[in-house]
Amino acid sequence: MYMSEAKGLEYWVSTLTRADLPVLRQTARDLAALRADDKRLNAHSVAEVIARDPIMTVKLLRYLQMHKSRAQTTEVIQVHQALLMLGLEPVFKNVAPQPLIEEMFKMHIMALAPMLRVIHRSHRASEFAKDWALQLHDLHFEEVRVATLLHDIAEILMWCFAPDRMLEINAIQEKDKTLRSRHAQEQVLGFTLIELQKELAVQWRLPELLLKLMNDSGTKQPRVRNVELAVNLARHSANGWDDTALPDDYRDISELLRVPVAQVIDMFNTDADAARGI
Repeated sequence: MYMSEAKGLEYWVSTLTRADLPVLRQTARDLAALRADDKRLNAHSVAEVIARDPIMTVKLLRYLQMHKSRAQTTEVIQVHQALLMLGLEPVFKNVAPQPLIEEMFKMHIMALAPMLRVIHRSHRASEFAKDWALQLHDLHFEEVRVATLLHDIAEILMWCFAPDRMLEINAIQEKDKTLRSRHAQEQVLGFTLIELQKELAVQWRLPELLLKLMNDSGTKQPRVRNVELAVNLARHSANGWDDTALPDDYRDISELLRVPVAQVIDMFNTDADAARGI
């Protein structure tokens, strides 16, 4: 069922808070395979599967936050830690990998590809952020990776629950390349996706550290900056490695990593050559 009629921010916060969030078919398959294999079933192997799927990741963290004990005094962002705290069987029982994203889009197949592109972009950004965090000797690099993976979770969820509206936003932006995303979102939805995401984070009681890392506040704090730049690079390179915004991205990344711009460009030459078929 798609709720495509015009609704406000409060409606969508309520709807997405109550909704059973869908996951990728591959996630469900991989988790089912692990559950059927006692030799491979452990918190590490399950975490590897969940960590590739932004919606499954946020489902797990949301469930943990809603059911955490008074004894839990530290914030948990890492998937592996969440699994250890909850236990595998309770997770399989209460954070089931269903419904399936691909099933939801059977009646709106045109929106499936752009939604999957956002998920792919989020995953690429998370890998960029993890690599840079390691270069910066961040001992908690997994927190940065998860924050980057979930940076655009509201956009992914709106593709799932309001695909017609998201297609309309895409069409507006295709028609006017100079129009900023937030203006197109306000025009169609009446609010921006970042506003929706912030409200969802409050309702879902997501960890404060996660919210700080996901917040593009213009801060120079390295971990927050890492997330922001990884998201930018993934978004711009998705348009092709000749995107005009990439030189600025390379400069910003060089400042973050404290290496020459030429070295940053070399880091991505392989990807660029592969995209050109070289």
